[in-house]
Amino acid sequence: MPTLIPTLQSKGKFSLNWSYLNAIANGVSAIDLGALALRNLHDARQFVREYGFDLDQPAAPRLILQAHAEAVEFICQNFLTPQQAALIPAEVRTPEDPLQLLVYASLRGQQVDLRRMWACAVLKVMHGIFYIDNNLKLRHFHAIRSQVFGSLDEVIRSDGEHYFLTDGEICLPLLHYDRKNNKGRNSILLKLLQKAAYLAADIFDHLGVRLVFATRFECLLALRALQRSHLLSVTNVDAGRTRNTLLDLDAAKIIFNKYRSRIAASEGYPSELLRQMDAELAEQAQPLTRCDNPHSGTGYNSVQVTVRKMIHVQQLDAAPEQDYDVGFFFEYEIQLMDADSYQRSLTGPASHDAYKKRQVDTARTRVFGRELQRWIAQHDAASV
Repeated sequence: MPTLIPTLQSKGKFSLNWSYLNAIANGVSAIDLGALALRNLHDARQFVREYGFDLDQPAAPRLILQAHAEAVEFICQNFLTPQQAALIPAEVRTPEDPLQLLVYASLRGQQVDLRRMWACAVLKVMHGIFYIDNNLKLRHFHAIRSQVFGSLDEVIRSDGEHYFLTDGEICLPLLHYDRKNNKGRNSILLKLLQKAAYLAADIFDHLGVRLVFATRFECLLALRALQRSHLLSVTNVDAGRTRNTLLDLDAAKIIFNKYRSRIAASEGYPSELLRQMDAELAEQAQPLTRCDNPHSGTGYNSVQVTVRKMIHVQQLDAAPEQDYDVGFFFEYEIQLMDADSYQRSLTGPASHDAYKKRQVDTARTRVFGRELQRWIAQHDAASV
């Protein structure tokens, strides 16, 4: 057993990387860092090993190379014009060894700062790619999608021309039914890069549905139908992610109680009565502005709930005594909108295109950092 002697002697200059240690101690996101803290390729190899890649396995270098190529392509396609893409240094775009990027990202000095900033940008995107590729839940995505939509298909029915939401008693006609079967890889990566934690597990809209009704009161009744069908309950809704900018429930309760007997006595579907109730709700409701998503535009109104569903998959290496499939929770979104809110979402600040542009702008700033963004703008202008 070796003898260990307490010491603070170091082979090189004894110093502390204050910004890097501050990030670790105070929870600064990796995407907001301007540099790493590696000294050489030996450090880089140790870093990669602890990150999770065994470089002695032939597949590991190949996976790193693939992630590097995808990251460079993503940056060029989403954040840069073709002229700007030509500004990426060759040693960052096509390094002899991708691990060298970790060293580039750690070196500071007038001659290497530009290379450091570009290396950091590529590494940030690679980090997001690795999270996507190593999210175990997404490896069971077909089973997840089948089980999520299996439940939804029991309450969202079609007569061949139109869709309806039904709990077995009431039946609400839908104006639009949008179903998200999968969130594309590019969209997942973009969303990760504009989030502080940027973990793939924090993406909650891989799957989901948007249900659009004529009136806000039908959205309220849709909540009731989903609750009575047990797709929504206080135990399976992620309360911290619920967003309601559509329904003032206090005002809606007063109006509903006023009209409840007329609804119960109505023959046929009371469309006109529901519109009348909506008109009163518009007059009495307080503005609902809570929205924790900085990219949502003004005028975007909806009820959005994130639902946890237990997914079951077969475990191939299950013990003989285990007679139940492996289960884990997967979250998906249900969004309710009325016709007016839906129309506003198609154009202007509340539209999806405007939302995506705001996402891209945020992600670009976080990946590049303001200093590199200024440099790109200056050299792009100089080339015109």
